[in-house]
Amino acid sequence: MNLRSRWSGRRKVLALAGASTLVAAGLVAIPGTVAHAATQCSVTYSANQWQGGFTASLTIQNVGDPLNGWTLGFTFPNSGQRVQQGWSATWSQSGSQVTAQSMSWNGSLATGASTSIGFNGAWSGSNPAPTSFTINGTVCNGGTPPTTPPPTTTPPPTTPPPTTPPPTTTPPPGGPRVDNPYVGVTGYVNPDWKAKADAEPGGSRISNNPTGVWMDRIAAINGTTGARGLRAHLDTAVAQGAGYIQVVIYNLPGRDCSALASAGELEPTEIDRYKTEYIDPIAAIMGDAKYRNLRIINVIEIDSLPNLVTNTGSRPTAVPACDVMKANGNYVNGVGYALAKLGALPNTYNYIDAGHHGWIGWDDNLAPSATLFAEAARASGSTLNNVHGFIVNTANYGALTEPYFNINSTVGGTSVRQSRWVDWNRYVDEQSFAQGFRTQLISAGFNSNVGMLIDTSRNGWGGSARPTGPGAQTNVDTFVDGGRLDRRIHTGNWCNQSGAGIGERPRAAPAAGIDAYVWIKPPGESDGASTEIENDEGKGFDRMCDPTYTGNPRNNNNMSGALANAPLSGHWFSAQFQQLMQNAYPPL
Repeated sequence: MNLRSRWSGRRKVLALAGASTLVAAGLVAIPGTVAHAATQCSVTYSANQWQGGFTASLTIQNVGDPLNGWTLGFTFPNSGQRVQQGWSATWSQSGSQVTAQSMSWNGSLATGASTSIGFNGAWSGSNPAPTSFTINGTVCNGGTPPTTPPPTTTPPPTTPPPTTPPPTTTPPPGGPRVDNPYVGVTGYVNPDWKAKADAEPGGSRISNNPTGVWMDRIAAINGTTGARGLRAHLDTAVAQGAGYIQVVIYNLPGRDCSALASAGELEPTEIDRYKTEYIDPIAAIMGDAKYRNLRIINVIEIDSLPNLVTNTGSRPTAVPACDVMKANGNYVNGVGYALAKLGALPNTYNYIDAGHHGWIGWDDNLAPSATLFAEAARASGSTLNNVHGFIVNTANYGALTEPYFNINSTVGGTSVRQSRWVDWNRYVDEQSFAQGFRTQLISAGFNSNVGMLIDTSRNGWGGSARPTGPGAQTNVDTFVDGGRLDRRIHTGNWCNQSGAGIGERPRAAPAAGIDAYVWIKPPGESDGASTEIENDEGKGFDRMCDPTYTGNPRNNNNMSGALANAPLSGHWFSAQFQQLMQNAYPPL
């Protein structure tokens, strides 16, 4: 995750309850003498409805021979039922006939495999569930051969689905949304992270804390080696009786344009893949009715939008890749699309990543960042109401508070803003920044009850190096450097920082305007590799993760301060985990 210098540097609605569920399963056996596959299918349909609108979720399971491409068909019982916006399939409707054709990424279904799709719809009169489904023209009929020949396959209608977004003022049941989703409920403990933490000496002291679940590539949605997929996480959260789960949405095209260590799999122009292969499947899974009572907190695209403010144009910190992303608009449009799709679900809470004080805390970054965030929140059919709040210090190291000086402190009449460490920043720590930036965001048009989160997973800065009082008042530099808790060489250092420790434990409503202290970055997961490591995750080698690196304009050409022998970002880093526990504050 990126930390930059001065130059580079997250509603309330009412719902009407209604739900319907239908399961259809079928077997149509083609005689063995005919060289065709036997089509056997199961389709589960569920809908959450409100007056005039509904969200439908469908799960298609192939229980026959492998399929290479599929078309789902069904008929609405009521002529007033319409598909308005769908995901994870190409949806079309002609009269009451609806078809959904597979995408490139979910068309191949092995025997026993399933895929989930869905749509938002409108209705008038009544909203009954469809009573019959077909796959590739064959009726799914409960495992009994049909008494009449299956209908001939009809090409899907060419009429495109309506592009008008569904109503957002009255969402499906699961709401109304609460003002602070962290209050009064317990968080989901990721068993995958807990197992790694418990395997470390002393790790059980912190392993029962809720952490973020990172969807950092398309493959993560269904699960990767050693990590369960999104549906499995949600199922486990329900089984735990958790009240909320935190999901990191993190796969924009040209992701994190100024840091190779956290670069992603999608090329800068692949906005369509981001929508159809990444956001749409996530929205379909989250929209399953069985998760309706779980508060799903989405952290939206870390280290994306601030890059367009601080690392473009004529600034000394400009990066060509960030200029590309600013020009093509795919950060803004991608964030808007994610907000619109996920915000349409009644039990989701979207928090946009807003950098940290050492990145956008300067006067020339604050207002432009708030303006850009508002632009993104209105892009791709989204509105400001899809933003529940913002998060700062995600996967970073900025001190929560600095107890021995503040922005108004002076030494001999000289402001601490003139010190090398503060460098004219308007803030000296994450909590004051979060509260101040919240005011700026409200001025930019966001709701007055917008909430802030602070990631405290690695900003404790305890241990023997932690100051116990103010620094010497020889000058502003000795005063600040001697008393600051944040012991980094420079606030622009962001990778696997030496000396860092576990910070405040996750808790709700700790301060005015702050919804929660959270652990979005799971302690023990690397920020990036210390050396180049070949991988199939799209992650490059960033010299800011190399402990021998002497820096760049984004950290004012200082040493990186990174730990040695670090693995790829997101991979387990035992030495860092042990350091974080050793330097935890409050101590473990």
